[in-house]
Parts: sequence; C-alpha cells; structure tokens
Amino acid sequence: MKSLNDDTFPLILMGLFILLIALTPAIIISLIGSRIKMRRPKTAKILQIIAIVYTIIGFGTCGVILTKM
Repeated sequence: MKSLNDDTFPLILMGLFILLIALTPAIIISLIGSRIKMRRPKTAKILQIIAIVYTIIGFGTCGVILTKM
C-alpha cells in the first residue's frame, strides 16, 4: 500500500476543508427545516429543497475545483 507523502497530505486537507465550507450551509438549512417541520410544513419543505439544491451546487463547484488540482 502506498503511503501519503508530504505533497499529497496538504491537498487532501485542503479538499476536505473546501467540502466542509461548501456543505456546512446546506446542513444548517436542513437542520432548521427539520426543526420547524411541525409548525410550518410548507416552509420546512422549501428549506429542504434549498438545502438539496445547495448541496448539488456545492458538490459540482467543489468537484470542479478539486479535479483541477
């Protein structure tokens, strides 16, 4: 098995950091939508859709950035 050398480890950390930045707002929006589901189901559904769209866009943008490295 090939071990990680000094050149690839910072790239992996940077990639994980970029994914964390891209997906944190979607996770927060999803949690807010889950919390208000009983009181306002229509608003919760809209927030869930926004979180899904944000995730798709986040993966697309981060995927392009990470493949260019």
